[in-house]
Order: sequence, then structure tokens, then C-alpha cells
Amino acid sequence: MHFIYLQSKQKCYKVDLTLFIMGVQISELVTKKDIEIEYLKNKIVAIDFSNVCYQFLSSIRQPDGTLLMDNKGRVTSHLVGIFTRSSNLMEKGVKLCYVFDGKSPLLKVKEQEEREYRKQIAEEKLREAKEKEDIEKMYKYSKQTIRLSKEIIEESKELLTAMGIPVIQAPSEAEAQAAFMCERKDVDFVGSQDYDTLLFGAPRLVRNLTISQRKKLPSGGYTIVRPQLIELKDTLKHLGIKQDQLIVLAILIGTDFNIGGVRGIGPKTALNLVKQHKNFDKLFKEVKAEFNWKEIFAVFKSMPLMKNYQLKFKNVDERKIKKLLIDEHDFSEERVEKTLERIKGKDAGLGKWV
Repeated sequence: MHFIYLQSKQKCYKVDLTLFIMGVQISELVTKKDIEIEYLKNKIVAIDFSNVCYQFLSSIRQPDGTLLMDNKGRVTSHLVGIFTRSSNLMEKGVKLCYVFDGKSPLLKVKEQEEREYRKQIAEEKLREAKEKEDIEKMYKYSKQTIRLSKEIIEESKELLTAMGIPVIQAPSEAEAQAAFMCERKDVDFVGSQDYDTLLFGAPRLVRNLTISQRKKLPSGGYTIVRPQLIELKDTLKHLGIKQDQLIVLAILIGTDFNIGGVRGIGPKTALNLVKQHKNFDKLFKEVKAEFNWKEIFAVFKSMPLMKNYQLKFKNVDERKIKKLLIDEHDFSEERVEKTLERIKGKDAGLGKWV
């Protein structure tokens, strides 16, 4: 498990920040390289906000599944996660920017509807678990009911801005926007647990972007999980395919725009198929795909992007941070002060304009 220590006025919580794999499942195919955090010093990483925020909301909670809240009952798990992880990375000299999702493509509506349906089922099971006072199931099902509210998104932007970290609002998918910024060399890496950024053409993807990385094994022991670097060109060379073939491979397996892909086709079979078939129309006809592969392919190739963004790194605004975290949300003043002391002189981008 991935652990960090989090503060409220009453307690200090040790919580699991286990990272989740979402999106296209091509982990066994990509070429990965373990790196140290120091490798990212003075480098800019564009982080997919929703990807990390779901991690925080899923993992930063109490044993019965209740999210961390302030004295008014407002959720603070996202603020704890953002403040803790971002400050830890800033202290190590990593420059961050966060990219937020905009309007989802129409093809993603079906997946969103299915996710909402699963959340409603989980909410019913959560109610049953609460009635039975089954702590284990309460924790399990509460994690499956996560939603990113407007308040969570706006407060996250407010905190990040106060920390001097650039916030980029994508017109559509954050992953596509971050990949575009990396292609233009305005950022050095994309930070996400999902491999979808590779489909959007991100040259360099970093996973497991945390400082403390203990992962619990099935045996009960622990292992160290380090940040991983995935370079698109190395993966394509290793697989012996081109970018368009990688996208088609993903469509065969299943993406957020065609859940489940083609029944019975996994990563290795998909790889063999894209190597054997130069004509994608014939390929999808042969496998009897029940979807329009060209529509999905077009989403990856022509996602709406913001091209006139600016990455303006600013100094940390201690007053705004304290007002939001301490005054508004009851964070421990002592712990906030200690965190701010650690990142003094390590401003988000050292005043750099990109």
C-alpha cells in the first residue's frame, strides 16, 4: 500500500494511497523503467487532476469508509491529498501543473452512465452495511460511491493556485490536453496512472508519482514501488508497431469510449492482430466488432485542445493557504505551518514562465 500521514485538528491519520489502474489495460505491453524522484528534479509534470483526485477520495478516509471532513461536515479528503502530495513533490524540486477535465466526448456518455449505475448499487449496499454496522463492507462500498462535485473541483483549483501551481482547464479530456502539452515540450512528463495518455500521443508518462510508496503484497509483506517512466517511442519500438496501430490495439481491448472492446480479445491477441492486418476495416470486420471503430479512433486523433494556455508558476501564497485550510476547513495550524516551512524557497516553478 502507499501511505501518507494526514492531519485534522483531532487526529493524525495513516492512510492508504494505493494507486488504481483505469482506462485502457495495456500494462503488460508497455516498456517501463523505474526511476527515483530525483530524476524529476526541475522537470515539469502535467498531472491529470481527476485521476489523482479519485485516488485521494477513495483512499483518504476513516476505517468505516467516512471521508475526512471539517467541523461543518464538508469533505476535506481531496484537500489533504493535494496539499500533502504536491508539497512533498515540490520539496523534491518537481514542478507541477494540474490539468482539469472539460466536456466529455459523446462516446464517453455510456461509460459515465454505467459508472453512475454502479455507484447507485454501491450506495444501496452501503446503506445495508451501515444498518448491520459492518465496518469492513462500509469501507468497501463507500469507496465505490465517489463523485467529483463542483465544490471539490473549485476548492482544489483554489488550493493549487495558492500553492503557486498552474491550473489548466482542458476543453475536453485532461489526458489529451496534458499529452499535447508534453508533445509541444512545454512540460516534460504527463503524470497519471492511466495509459490512455499514450494513445493521445504523450511522449513520456510517469506513474506512481508519490514520495512514500509501500505496497502490501498478498503474502502480508511489503515491497517498494517506485515511480515508473514509460516512453512512447520505446514502447512502440519494443512492440514493433506505430502510433495508429497502438490506438487500434487499445480499441480492440476496450477504452473509455468502447467499454469491453471486442469480446475475447486481450492485449497480446490485439497486438498480433494489428501486426497481421494493415487494413483496419477488414480487421474489425473479421473480429465482428459491434461498434464503429472509426468514431472511436477519431476521438483519439482529434480531441479538442486548448492551444493558447500559459504555464505561469507563482510563489506560494501562505495567507491564502492558511485561510482555506485552517480558517475554512479546520486543518491543524501546526501541521500546515510545518508543511509551508518545508516548501519555503521551493516555489512551484521558481518563478518560471513557459
